[in-house]
Formats: sequence, structure tokens, C-alpha cells
Amino acid sequence: MRITAEGLGWSASGTPVVRGVGLDIAPGETVGLLGPNGSGKSSLLRCLAGLRVPDTGTVRYDGVPVRDLSPRAIARRVAFVAQDSGLDTDLRVTDVVGLGRTPFRDRWRGPDAHDRAVVAAALERVGLTALAGRPWQNLSGGERQRAHIARAFAQQPYGLLLDEPTNHLDVKHQLELMELLADADQTVLVALHDLALAARHCDRLLLMHDGVLVADGAPADVLTSENLARIFEVEAELSADALGRPAVTYRGPLRGTVPGPPSRSPSRQGTP
Repeated sequence: MRITAEGLGWSASGTPVVRGVGLDIAPGETVGLLGPNGSGKSSLLRCLAGLRVPDTGTVRYDGVPVRDLSPRAIARRVAFVAQDSGLDTDLRVTDVVGLGRTPFRDRWRGPDAHDRAVVAAALERVGLTALAGRPWQNLSGGERQRAHIARAFAQQPYGLLLDEPTNHLDVKHQLELMELLADADQTVLVALHDLALAARHCDRLLLMHDGVLVADGAPADVLTSENLARIFEVEAELSADALGRPAVTYRGPLRGTVPGPPSRSPSRQGTP
């Protein structure tokens, strides 16, 4: 599924949070969304997921405006994973993951054999099969995050929108998750703080600053010393890892005057 946005803007209490964003994510592409805290990443993802109505601009799935779709129709196309859902329930893990099947059932029908098979496969993908019967409240933060990702897989969407999904995960599960996303058939847009994970596993990177998309391109083109200084306010050296992807070595926080953010780089359109 192709996800596009044109002139997207959204404000909170009159303060612009997302400003004039245009993007094009091709079917099957894995794209990383980067930027410091407060840059608008979470708000952009929620606009793209149909969870917030933008003040300006349009979001489209395969050319269809999201505003023309019902919540159920959106949920059959895109799954959204928040940083922290705040879910507090007595449900078992398998039941929480089973919530991903809701868009495909009417309210009076419980899960059938197909739903149960999809949920079991999703649990296996994230390594939680052994915890399927455990009460939700007994899970660690990392286990809960993996369950939310399994719920997104159980939704069987065409697109995955994830907001800092590696939060609470240990290194092993961070790497496993990013490999899952990179190998997934779905179109993926994932917000990340770990630049090394983004560079290693994403086809393309988007860089946000102050609500504006300021860079869009291959990891080596986006992760530059200049961008890290201007956007993240850190001094860093860039080299290449064993796979030829950018590797970042931080010297420390930037001292002195911070240069202004770069102008928006020309958008690189995704290709099917």
C-alpha cells in the first residue's frame, strides 16, 4: 500500500505541531522517521493513521483520501502502535493480541478458528507464544510492547505505523523487531530515536525538525554530521559499518551557537 501526504498540517491549542508535510511511502518500503523530542513525529504518525484530523492537507492510502474512510476501513488497511498504550486490563496476552481482529468481526461474533490461527501466528512472530495465557498485568514493559506489536500483526494490515516501538525492549529484541519490520510485506513507517537501528534496517529516512520535514533520502544522505549538529545538537563523526550503512560516533553535545536548521531537501519519491 502506498501512503502519501500533501501539505499536512496539525495544531494543538493553536500551536502548529506538524507544518506542511508532504511524503510518499511506496508499497513494501520500510521508512524510518527521525527527529528530536517535540519535532512532531508522534503527531504526524497519528495524522497518517487517521487518529487525528489534520487542519490542512490530505492523507491518502493508495490514492484514497483517509477522510473518506470509516474507522473500520482504516483499521483494515493500517495498524498503529503507540509508544505506550497505557492499557490496564485483566485480559490474557492472547486476548489483547486478539483485539487486532476486531475490524474483521461484527460485535456479536467471537473469534473463530481463523482468528485464533492469525493470533497464534502473530504471537510466534514476536516470540510470545509461551506467554499467550499469561495475565496482561504480569508482563514486563518489554513483553507488553512486543504484545502490542503482535496485535498489529494480527490486524493483517497493508501498512504499519509505529511510534518508538523499540522502547522498553532489550538489545536482542530491538534487533529482532527491526529485522521483522524490514522483512515485512507491509509498508512500514517507524519513528525511532536509535539512529544506528534506523540506518541499518530502513530503506529510507525522514528527518523532522520543529514540525517540518527537513530531509528525505537514503540513510547516508540524511545522517550527516551537519544534520546531527543542526537538528540533534550533537557533535558526531560518520563512518560506514560492515554493511556500508552509516555508523554514528558521538563526541558529545554541541558547544556554542547551534546553526539554524537546513532548508527542506528535495523530496525523494518512493518507488514501488
